Amino acid sequence: MGEERRRQTERLKEIARKLGFCEVGVAAAEPLEQEFVRYAEWLKRGYQATMAYMEREPWRRADVRTLLPTARSVVVVAYNYYNPARHEPFEQEPWRYGKLSRYAWGDDYHDVLRPKLQRLAEELAHLCPGAESRYYVDTGPVLEKAWAVRAGIGWQGKHSNIISRRYGSWLFLGVIVTSADLEPDSPLRDFCGTCTACVQACPTGAIVEPYVVDARRCLSYWTIETKPDMEIPEAIAQRMEGWIFGCDICQEVCPWNRFQKPTADPAFAPRYGQTCLELDAVLQMSPEEFRQRFRASPLTRPRYAGLQRTVRTWKRVVSAKLVDSHADGAP
Repeated sequence: MGEERRRQTERLKEIARKLGFCEVGVAAAEPLEQEFVRYAEWLKRGYQATMAYMEREPWRRADVRTLLPTARSVVVVAYNYYNPARHEPFEQEPWRYGKLSRYAWGDDYHDVLRPKLQRLAEELAHLCPGAESRYYVDTGPVLEKAWAVRAGIGWQGKHSNIISRRYGSWLFLGVIVTSADLEPDSPLRDFCGTCTACVQACPTGAIVEPYVVDARRCLSYWTIETKPDMEIPEAIAQRMEGWIFGCDICQEVCPWNRFQKPTADPAFAPRYGQTCLELDAVLQMSPEEFRQRFRASPLTRPRYAGLQRTVRTWKRVVSAKLVDSHADGAP
């Protein structure tokens, strides 16, 4: 029985890699006791801000058997999205452009990963006849990062992202909860050590302590998750540093990303070769032009009005900085 379980597990991992997943691991479907305590404390502090979906039935995140009563294993996969392009237009003309987070340069990762996870779940059903499975790509009450740690994908860095020793932190995660009895992997230890580069680099102080992010201070939250009628607080706006969708600073400074590798998936290449957006072009877009330009892209998340709100904010801030620099006699 043990040999058959090992064979099924190894075969599933082979299939996952052929589907393009760079990391794959397995954990036993046991309650996330300590992990859930930390999550509940995070909610208690209000660090979820206005993201009410994170508060909805939080107890379901403590045990995957609330999602699938027959669950025995949790399969976790990671997908590399790193692209080595830079924000060159912004670097040359920051008053004219705004930066996009690397994960948003190409297609929506939900659309890319979901069919791959479905295929992997189907293959699992063939390997383990009668197995039931549910799969999730950041869409259900699942603590994906906690399961990634348990499955040995990597460890959760002080910026809260999962870090792989082989690929760094530019990873999307997918989870399959299954009744199949698979051989679990061992978790990795935390290799962050005494490094606090991400904590120190965050321009808004959103990493309030190692491993803990307060969304209320986070540029990604304000530029992606907030409703269009919410004005970005001035204390945040003054520290945007050109980010108009998301923020990659905590990952860019992470020493473990010296192991980053370019993704082989063209879906995450910059659309139209753009890693930045021209501010005036965004403000002049019609709603229909917005829908066409960003169809099946993460940039639809803040919606037309939300993206324009953020662009107006950055344009105001950078324009004021230009005026101040000229007043100080800068060339």
